[in-house]
Amino acid sequence: MKLGDLDWKPLALVPLLALGVLPLIASPSTWLTLTVAGLAMGMIIFIIASGLTLIFGLMDVLNFGHGVFIALGAFVATSVLGLMGDWTGSGELWRNLLAVLPAMVVAMLVAGAVGIAFERFLVRPVYGDHLKQILITMGGMIIGEELIKVIWGPQQIPLPLPMGMRGSILIGDAAIEKYRLVAVVVGLVVFAALVWVLARTKVGLLIRAGVQDGEMVEALGYRIRRLFVGVFVAGSALAGLGGVMWGLYQQSVVPQMGNEVTILIFIVLIIGGLGSTSGALIGALLVGLMANYTGFLLPKVALFSNIALMVAILLWRPRGVYPLTER
Repeated sequence: MKLGDLDWKPLALVPLLALGVLPLIASPSTWLTLTVAGLAMGMIIFIIASGLTLIFGLMDVLNFGHGVFIALGAFVATSVLGLMGDWTGSGELWRNLLAVLPAMVVAMLVAGAVGIAFERFLVRPVYGDHLKQILITMGGMIIGEELIKVIWGPQQIPLPLPMGMRGSILIGDAAIEKYRLVAVVVGLVVFAALVWVLARTKVGLLIRAGVQDGEMVEALGYRIRRLFVGVFVAGSALAGLGGVMWGLYQQSVVPQMGNEVTILIFIVLIIGGLGSTSGALIGALLVGLMANYTGFLLPKVALFSNIALMVAILLWRPRGVYPLTER
């Protein structure tokens, strides 16, 4: 898409929401703290949702078992970080990052490996049938949660932040938590990597061509099925990465954590336009900001605020801010 063809209106939603609530919050420093917290939460949700965006947008698969990969990634991180106490207990940020990075990589590898089996035995037999996909992937999530309980136990497990990521940075009177800044950076890196792979690489070209005309890609000698399996594995791995980020955000993990986040993920996908990476980013940032603003201003309606946001967006654009057919 050329820059001149880009629809700028959805891009304005995030700053409009942030600036719109500024008069309602008495303190600018409080507004800045809430805004950064919302952006960080949104970036973590985007990382999680980006995997499901790939799976649905490129494979037309409704994977309601996505939550199990989130929980799996988080629990793997507890095991990896538990072995690196000398690094997580250091007050130096670079040592903390060197501890968290292997946890992210291992979580992505494990989630991706499980994704191979999930696609092969559960998803592949129901390609093209959305109702069966919903039912069988929900069943897969229940089984996955029970297996997590068998390995790690059913109790909540703490996942504390490494020492150097705790605390806040003062910008004027506003306190900005260090981990939230890390989350924003990781989210931007994931978004840039996805855009680059899908738009600038041969693999991305083949995947997008396979979505449009799979038979033609097969006729050219490429195994489109293997490409789609790779997409599913990549989506599962991103869910594992998001699970690590969300677990550190909550500083604890439970086997049901993926199921708890699933509602937010689907709200993000619907707002963004099913299958749109850029739309998912905008949707996630809007959801994160809305959750933090309403949690501060109107705590009693915070649970319903994102549903109201989704309804408002759909009344404006029934297919989401960036429908797949308009990219």
